[in-house]
Amino acid sequence: MLRVITGTAKGTILQVPDTGLRPATELVRGAIYSILQNMTDDWSRALDLFSGSGAMGIEALSRGAGWVDFVDHERRCCDIIKKNLEKTGFSEQARVFCCTVEKALKLLDKPYSFIVVDPPYKDTSVGILLETIAGSRLVGENTILVSTHATRLKLPEKLKDLNLNKEHRHGDSTISIYTKEKKE
Repeated sequence: MLRVITGTAKGTILQVPDTGLRPATELVRGAIYSILQNMTDDWSRALDLFSGSGAMGIEALSRGAGWVDFVDHERRCCDIIKKNLEKTGFSEQARVFCCTVEKALKLLDKPYSFIVVDPPYKDTSVGILLETIAGSRLVGENTILVSTHATRLKLPEKLKDLNLNKEHRHGDSTISIYTKEKKE
């Protein structure tokens, strides 16, 4: 059972696609948003890549994000994200892009407050994707880039202008947080 942890949609049960997905656990989602709440007050625009059920982005909306773009390449995942957005009442604050992350990176053109990347753990090319995101127009001066990944996978300390700011381990999951170095 997957549910919204806190905020205006707290406790809402979310549908999960029957695709063998491994949605981020409540512990991991809670840790991500606890970290973000301590790092930024800007929750205006968020991006949820590899959305699956949409739980990660819906959690952001429930906690006060103004807008979330969801990206997943599976049609059934996109349909479930839309249903979950309707169920939580956030349909007017979101858009679902049913395409690959690579295609979405070409379509999207404005910086986000934060970007959450939750790829399949078997995908070992996460570092390359994060490097592409870091060099894209989606990253502004204050964008926070968050990635979940298997603990056995070590991500780079630096991605273009972004530095690994924090790393938190939760069992076989690791949360890596990248930010731009603040200029004095």
